[in-house]
Amino acid sequence: MSWGTELWDQYDNLGQHTIKGIEFLEKYGSFLKERSSIESEYATKLRKLVKSYRPKKKEEEENRFSTSLGFVKMLNEVNDIAGQHEVISETYSDQICKEITDLVKELKDERKKLFHDGQKYQSELQNSKYMLDKYKRAYEKSFKEAEKANDTFVKIDADINLSRADVEKARTHAQQKSRSCEDCKTDYANQLQKTNELQRLHYSDLMPNIFQQLQDMEERRIACVQGVMKRTAVTHKQVIPLVIKCLDGIISAAEAINPREDSCLVIEKYKSGYDPPEDIPFEDLSNPRNGDVCSTLSSHRNDTLTVRGTMTVGKNKKRGLLNIFSNNKNTVDEIKEDCSDLPPNQRKKKLQQKIDEIKAKIQQETAARDALMKMKGVYEQNHAMGDPAAVEGQLTDNGIKLEKLQNELSKFQGYMAEAEGQGNALSLSRDNRSSISEDSLSRSASDSSVCNPMSYKISAPGTPQQTHGSSNSPESGIGTSQPSITDEGENFPDPEFENEYEYNDEFDAVLGTGKALYPFTGQSEGSIGVVEGEEFDIVELDQGDGWTRIRKRNFEEGFVPTSYIETYLYNNC
Repeated sequence: MSWGTELWDQYDNLGQHTIKGIEFLEKYGSFLKERSSIESEYATKLRKLVKSYRPKKKEEEENRFSTSLGFVKMLNEVNDIAGQHEVISETYSDQICKEITDLVKELKDERKKLFHDGQKYQSELQNSKYMLDKYKRAYEKSFKEAEKANDTFVKIDADINLSRADVEKARTHAQQKSRSCEDCKTDYANQLQKTNELQRLHYSDLMPNIFQQLQDMEERRIACVQGVMKRTAVTHKQVIPLVIKCLDGIISAAEAINPREDSCLVIEKYKSGYDPPEDIPFEDLSNPRNGDVCSTLSSHRNDTLTVRGTMTVGKNKKRGLLNIFSNNKNTVDEIKEDCSDLPPNQRKKKLQQKIDEIKAKIQQETAARDALMKMKGVYEQNHAMGDPAAVEGQLTDNGIKLEKLQNELSKFQGYMAEAEGQGNALSLSRDNRSSISEDSLSRSASDSSVCNPMSYKISAPGTPQQTHGSSNSPESGIGTSQPSITDEGENFPDPEFENEYEYNDEFDAVLGTGKALYPFTGQSEGSIGVVEGEEFDIVELDQGDGWTRIRKRNFEEGFVPTSYIETYLYNNC
């Protein structure tokens, strides 16, 4: 069915219909633009979300927990999903929306031209009808005049009272009107023929052609809507397998999370290798014969032997070694080069990392040396290729680097051997300490020789030690694994404890108590963190540098800003 034949008289309605169709196509294009903008915005927000939650490169390298690795994989998959939404947005905006915009412009121009031609044909037909109507009225007027003139002539000719001249005059006038009527009739007939031919051409050829072109244009617009609707769905459908693949990747990342493995990694990451602190020895203060020693022990009841890794008295007690009071970074680097400031397990991990790095560098330098040797051989066989002497300098530098790396490797391997030796010593000391039974401790608590000043000397804050003469006495209740200090200096019955304990030459008596007014994190070396309202003992007053040394209830010591605490000194201080 054709618009030209079926809708020959619906020119105005077709004009309204076609303009509404083009407006609908424009509206659909606007919808796709907004859809593209939403997809692009969604992709941008997804990428921004992934970027804000992605761990830094250093953290990602250090964190090997399966939850963290799975989270990073999930972020990568979400980032890929964002990429698929960007593909949808780009396809909509760069291709489909552009095609719709071009087609709308083309349809508008085509419609404008067709309706311009149709308007011209309509005007021509109207003008022809107007001329036909004009000729028809002229013919009707002329016919009436001719008829009237003829009636007048008949009356005059029949009247015997009029002269012959009047009769001839009336006849001539009637003949003129009759000829004029015939001329108007001829003009009317000719115009009628022209108008009929034009009208026949207008409704059978000109306008049907216009209507057919409008029909083709409308069908092309509808086909565009159909094609665009399918292409948008196909575009989205094409990325769905990739999105599903990303979602499968997220599921795989979730399934790769291993709670047991992560808990083991926590042990590996934070295990210090130290043993738990020993049982606190019983101090018998009821024997009056031991008054001197017991009073000394009572006055220093808050001082204790420091075990590295559990209590921080030792070296940190001396202000000269505190990083917060010294800017000598070289000294700190020397102290930490062997990682001796770390717990045993952590120390071995750091040393192993350093050894692996050095071995990798040695491997690189060795490969470079082999390449230089081959190059030198080629130059020696063919001097045109190059000068062998130029490679000698590079080989010398390479040898120096290798020697330096080998020395550094040997040094850190020595550190590793020392760390492993300390680990074995700690294991042996743990076995020795486990040999102290509760029965022997109860005997030491009931024996009067616990506070015998002839048998013990003070070796560390709050800890009585045996002399050489009574180191193996069963009455002491303390095994040979306990270190002892005599007047002549330090004496370790078992050398495995030589690096495990740290002592001070003098007692650090409690000078008073204190309370934290503000929280302090204590991030600097030698400092210690406190919370607001926490109570502690004062063991060293401010020496004018703005810092006071305190001892917590768990025997940890460190410096805090004097302005952060409130002190209550004893009367003798």
